[in-house]
Amino acid sequence: MNSQEMRDKIAGGQGFIAALDQSGGSTPKALKGYGIDEDGWSNDEEMFGLIHAMRSRIITSPCFSGEKVIGAILFERTMDGEVDGKPTPQALIERGIVPFIKIDKGLEDEANGVQLMKPIPGLDDLLSRASGLGVFGTKERSVINLANEAGIAEVVGQQFEVASHVLRHGLVPIIEPEVNIKSTDRDACDRLLRDEILRHLDRLAEGTQVMLKLSIPAEAGLFQPLIDHPKVLRVVALSGGFSRQDACAELAKNPGMIASFSRALLSDLRHQQSDDEFDKTLGTAIDEIHAASIA
Repeated sequence: MNSQEMRDKIAGGQGFIAALDQSGGSTPKALKGYGIDEDGWSNDEEMFGLIHAMRSRIITSPCFSGEKVIGAILFERTMDGEVDGKPTPQALIERGIVPFIKIDKGLEDEANGVQLMKPIPGLDDLLSRASGLGVFGTKERSVINLANEAGIAEVVGQQFEVASHVLRHGLVPIIEPEVNIKSTDRDACDRLLRDEILRHLDRLAEGTQVMLKLSIPAEAGLFQPLIDHPKVLRVVALSGGFSRQDACAELAKNPGMIASFSRALLSDLRHQQSDDEFDKTLGTAIDEIHAASIA
């Protein structure tokens, strides 16, 4: 796939984007869910080796193909690694899957009801390497806990500032201001976020497009103006702590949004499973998430 073919696949593909981007802080939890406790490694290199082996097993599974998985978001170390002797982005592209890279470095402490992104040192170098490896786009995450208008404006402003930097490198940014689904202000957060994003979208140059990764809204259909906006290539949904069953049920109420799930995709996979068991389990999850994404 060339860049235009990848853009077309993301814009109109009947599938979802897999999130394989657990970073350093969340890797032990991801490995524990996979059946490997913290005594299973003795240093960070071994830990990252185990998580890369897990991701390689996913990517090379027969059910993990561009038919239902149209994109995958990678952690930096995964992007820099290899799958089947090829750079990971190239291995994905050959399976018909569009590669993205997570670029944020984690979250600041909460202020004004939100958590901004930490500074991203070396961003230009990362974007240049990603582009050279055939990566199509990026993803960066913030969190919104309360319906604080000033805080949400700050989150969205920071997200679009980073997105503009990404666009200058010829990559497509996925803007991810996650609303905490456990927030007592969840619906109000959704509404403030939608309106703030619309204001920023209207300021983007003509012909420019970004992607949005959002929590599934408390009110079904609330994000339709974002889905329909000409400067939005695609709106994807995070599972946000919902079980796969609940995340799929909620997503199906929002036509036009597709999944970009992590925990809801991987939750039933175990290191101890045989290849047949692993592939069957992963295939079941892919089928369920795909069905919700095209509902």
